[in-house]
Amino acid sequence: MARPTSMRDRLVRVTAPTAALCAVLLSLGGCLGTDIARRATAPQAELTPPAAVPGALPPAPAGPPMPAAGGTGRIGSGAVKVALVLPLTGQGATVGAAMRNAAQLAYDEAEQPDLTLLVEDDRGSPDGARDATQEALRQGAEIVLGPLFAGNVQTAAAAARAAGKPVVGFSTDVTVASRGVYLLSFLPQPEVDRVVEDSVAGGKRSFAALIPETAYGNAVEAEFREAVARKGARVAAVERYPAGAPGPAVERLTRVIAGPGATADALFIPETADALPGVAAALTKAGFSPARIRPIGTALWNEPSLFALPALQGGRFASPDRTGFSNFSGRYQARFGAVPPRVASLAYDAVMLAAALSRRYGSQRFAETTLTNGSGFAGIDGTFRFRPDGQSERSLAVYEIRNNAAIPVSPAPRVLAKPGI
Repeated sequence: MARPTSMRDRLVRVTAPTAALCAVLLSLGGCLGTDIARRATAPQAELTPPAAVPGALPPAPAGPPMPAAGGTGRIGSGAVKVALVLPLTGQGATVGAAMRNAAQLAYDEAEQPDLTLLVEDDRGSPDGARDATQEALRQGAEIVLGPLFAGNVQTAAAAARAAGKPVVGFSTDVTVASRGVYLLSFLPQPEVDRVVEDSVAGGKRSFAALIPETAYGNAVEAEFREAVARKGARVAAVERYPAGAPGPAVERLTRVIAGPGATADALFIPETADALPGVAAALTKAGFSPARIRPIGTALWNEPSLFALPALQGGRFASPDRTGFSNFSGRYQARFGAVPPRVASLAYDAVMLAAALSRRYGSQRFAETTLTNGSGFAGIDGTFRFRPDGQSERSLAVYEIRNNAAIPVSPAPRVLAKPGI
């Protein structure tokens, strides 16, 4: 999500620009692959939601917390201009303001790199995203960071493509990714791959699935089937169900997941934290035993309220390693006096990436070959890389639910496998 490079030493004690930025560039070896990597802290034994994560730093003793940043404008005054397109008014404005704060924090912790962040408000709409991107490009932006929503990424990308500039968007909808339009967000597909890989490595060979009839369910079903096939395992059965009504699908699946005739040894349930208790209750009623058939899921399971559900005991899910975000959350709280939303780390990583590439690669800083370097980059949430098709891959940890907690059982690798493997 070996483990990804720890951000604590690199960012809590930022004493030199090189120390702060070299850890972002995994592909460069040297400054990253030695001291910084070895200082990585161990994964937390118990997961907690971002709101409850203790800070990596104590609150700043001098003066009240800084007010949250807001509005458009500029961060920095460097020669390299970077657009930051966020919903600062309208839909998503609260999250957008937090992401702007995270961008400010990244800029400061990179010790004022040679960047100017052109902060533009997309008003939470596709038209606003197009207008905001065009304005930033008019001012000389070389790359667009954001927007947040899928439709907004599409219109921003159209404007950026016309100008020959790349986009690093924050949407989780892979349909908006394309060449030159890269998604830094938490995509479900790598999570599916990781948990299937872990299951097969642990001896699981026959997979069943309960998948909701939602956009998320549609996104992960194909990846699930492909991941199981790639690992040489089999899909025993897949049942879909209307959102909120899993009962009939569970009954249809009983023949392979319950009783002496069960043929599956893993059950994939890509469901949200709100809906998963209903699915778990239906499974328990049908006689499902997680001790016999392991339930598996995605990072949507990373919610402490789920860790006591009987049907999920012994279940596993893939998620970014939480250590980096815990440290980031503490620094953010000390600076802004509020808990950051989970996606705030994306804006932080995007700005740190822009700063590092600008410092290292000169005129090729945002070229396609630079952005799609196969070795990837180290961020708050672990190692990530952009594929040429715009999707991203992340190093992810695997956690097991037991004793009302999620325990790390397979750490996130620090180095991603070679592309295509």
